Order: sequence, then C-alpha cells, then structure tokens
Amino acid sequence: MKRQLRTLARNIYFGEGPRWHTGRLWFSDFFAHRVCSIDLAGDLRTELELDGRPSGLGWMPDGSLLVVRMELRQVWRRWPDGRFALHADLADYSAFLCNDMVVDAHGRAYVGNFGFDLDAELHSRGADAVFADHHQTCLALVQPDGRASDAAPGERFSFPNGMVITPDGKTLIVAETLAGRLTALDISATGALSNRREWAITPGTIPDGICLDAEGAVWAANPLEPQCTRFAPGGRVLEVVETGELNCFACMLGGPEGRHLFMLVAQTSDAEEAAKSPRGQVLVTEVDVGRAGWP
Repeated sequence: MKRQLRTLARNIYFGEGPRWHTGRLWFSDFFAHRVCSIDLAGDLRTELELDGRPSGLGWMPDGSLLVVRMELRQVWRRWPDGRFALHADLADYSAFLCNDMVVDAHGRAYVGNFGFDLDAELHSRGADAVFADHHQTCLALVQPDGRASDAAPGERFSFPNGMVITPDGKTLIVAETLAGRLTALDISATGALSNRREWAITPGTIPDGICLDAEGAVWAANPLEPQCTRFAPGGRVLEVVETGELNCFACMLGGPEGRHLFMLVAQTSDAEEAAKSPRGQVLVTEVDVGRAGWP
C-alpha cells in the first residue's frame, strides 16, 4: 500500500540520529551544529547548540542526554540540571568521525564511527571502489560511568551505522552500511558483544539509520535512494516507503502509539554540499506496527 506522507519540517541541513523522547522527535542537524526537537504539530525548537557536529543521541536512566560529538570523537552528557560535560573519550576506539549511537536501559552506549574519511575516498576513488575496498573499524562501548572499551574485541565492521537493541536487551543489531547488511551480536551482562552473525542482507538498500518494531522487523533508511524499507530477519522486504525526491538517511518510530515513522531526508550526505544550504526535511507517515526495544 502507498503510505500518506507529511512534511513535518523543512530547512534543516542534514538530520541524523532521530529519537522519540517525551512526546517529541529529537535529532541532530549536523551542519547547523545543533540538536533539535519537533512535535507532531511541527513545532521545531533548538535544544542544544554546539561547536562542531553532533550525531548520535540517547538518554540515560537519570534523564541525562548523551550526544556524540563527531570531530572530537567524544560523547558528552547533558545532566538534568543543565550541566554539559565530557562523558567519554573514544579516540582509542574510533577512526575519523564518530557517528551513530544507541543507549540501552542501563545507560550503556554503543557508538560507531566512519573508520576513514568517506567523502575524500568517494571523491578520489569513486563509490564502487570504496564499497569494494575500505577500512573497517570497531564499535565502542561506553559504560554508564564513562569508561570506554572495544565493544566486540577482534571484530571489525564496514562503516557501522544505525543500531538497535531488542526488547529483552540481549541482542544488538547494527547496520553495516558499506557491506549492505544488518549484523546481530549477543549482549553480555557487562555489555560486551559476541556471537556475530548475519541478521539480513539488504538487497537494494544500503542501510544507514535503522529502527526496530514490535514484530521484530527493522526499518532501514537508504542513503542512495528516496526509500525507507522494512526488513524481516533474513532480509525479506516487507514494505517500502518512498520519500519523494530526497534520499532517506535516518528513521525512527515514535508518536503516541509508536506507529509514526519519521524519516530524515536530504539531497546528499557530502559534507561540503550538504553544508551549503538547509535543504533537508523531516517526513512522517503512520505504519501498522509500533516501535520496540531501544532507541
């Protein structure tokens, strides 16, 4: 069926890391250097301004907001009383820019990173060469007290991007964008990841941001096409939502019943081009199955 889309916001630069929290969709606007939120009526507000690009977002059990600061390769924490300070330094567990993040029920954060200068490689070698041959990287695990480590020692990932955690807290699924797949790992009592396995190959989709629904399916944004696709475990395509003229880079389920699918769209992810003018948008539609797990 064709879903009815609504444009919730225009004039953002490049939206990433959408999270439904306290009745609003929160997201990072990379090149405006701000964290924003918006409600279903379209009331857009700036929640936090930074010196540099924010990316992944999440909340700890005490209500503290965690924000990935891409260029610094750090996670910062805004406490409920408004203090904003360094939470974790990921310089030893990232290469180039840090990116997406998921925070679990205990306040543990999993953070991905580019692994290399993606834009420079695309410009110099071209997309086909980069997809075929690129540096892999690790996932970082940040404990609630800010201690950082390699989340899955010995494992390396192809541009680890969007992540979700299943409702039982036992499985993390990560989008390996440049491998065109979703990968699952078991979560131990300490937060460490193991038992890596293929959750799905995503034909026709290069998975970027992802979210999980109550039937165990994953919605994946496709940064190379104006699409957001719902996948069953194993990779069967359950539904495709078309996003018009703009490609889809991130998605999140939210709303009063968790059935509003928010999609952050833009013309390009190229940093130089995307930073020139605010041409990104937030789209929303209603779907049949609500959200589950984290975020």
